[in-house]
Amino acid sequence: MSLERIYAKTVPPVLRELSLTPQMLRLRDVGMNCGCEYTSFRLFRKLKPYSRWEHSVGTTRIVWHFTGDLTQAAAALFHDIATPTFAHSVDFLHGDSLRQESTEAGTEEIICSSSEICRILAGAGLRTEDVLDYHRYPIADNDSPHLSADRLEYTMGNLFHYGLRPAFVLRQYYLDLTVAENEDGAPELAFRDLLTAISFGFDALKCSRIYVSPQDRYAMQMLAELLGRALKRGVLQESDLMGTEPKLIGKLRADPESREAWKRFRALKTMVTEEEEAPLALRRVIPAKKRCIDPLIAGKGRLSQVSPEFRTELQGFLAEDQQNWLCAK
Repeated sequence: MSLERIYAKTVPPVLRELSLTPQMLRLRDVGMNCGCEYTSFRLFRKLKPYSRWEHSVGTTRIVWHFTGDLTQAAAALFHDIATPTFAHSVDFLHGDSLRQESTEAGTEEIICSSSEICRILAGAGLRTEDVLDYHRYPIADNDSPHLSADRLEYTMGNLFHYGLRPAFVLRQYYLDLTVAENEDGAPELAFRDLLTAISFGFDALKCSRIYVSPQDRYAMQMLAELLGRALKRGVLQESDLMGTEPKLIGKLRADPESREAWKRFRALKTMVTEEEEAPLALRRVIPAKKRCIDPLIAGKGRLSQVSPEFRTELQGFLAEDQQNWLCAK
């Protein structure tokens, strides 16, 4: 099931046309969960498929619903167009686990080098330079812990795909949203109802904890190291990272050494906490970016200002230490 219809029943045909260009369709084979879903950890075992294409289309529908602005919606559609296979695991490969922004490079080149995308944009009266950077548009993107279309979509998407919330609850969240002016004077997605904001805020924290769970961090680090070795040995080329996950996995499986490494990665199942059971060679200290949302309630301020319980939970999450070693087998 897709959440697209919750976000907007219809969008202008040009957005649909842009979403079906080859550069965008590649994202159908790039997952939202950065390769963690290929492991055997219980946390990811029943995870429903969730692609970067689905996320991108959802984000553009949210922006269109709340702004009615074609330029902003197109910029939102393209925000992940340069995402490599396994997404943020490649940030780990690049040593960027704390900021996780290295994978944004290349957006402008991909869009501007596509004659089809440029033709469609021109036909709709859109300037290419106005859709290259969705960070320009506060409803599409803003600084954490504020709520943007991008942050809303992957939170709603993961709540659904992890089975944490059914679609009808997510629809209730969405219908309560409006656009309000935040403390910085910028427009931001905001909840009307305090109780709805509280429920969403705690649900978003559940996702925040998954994104930096020991299983998630360890899986991303091990996958990054696997990719790094394959690149060093020439099994993979950098260009393979900008392809699709099925094709890249096929190349790994075609090489005996990488095939065994991939099998070991797929077999990761249990975090090891006892020192005597955790070989030093497999231990890692893995700090990672903490994603979180402190939603705005229209006319009332941030949820953390209104709800002491939420403030305590959010502060506790942000204070959690990531300097302990991790190991899995």
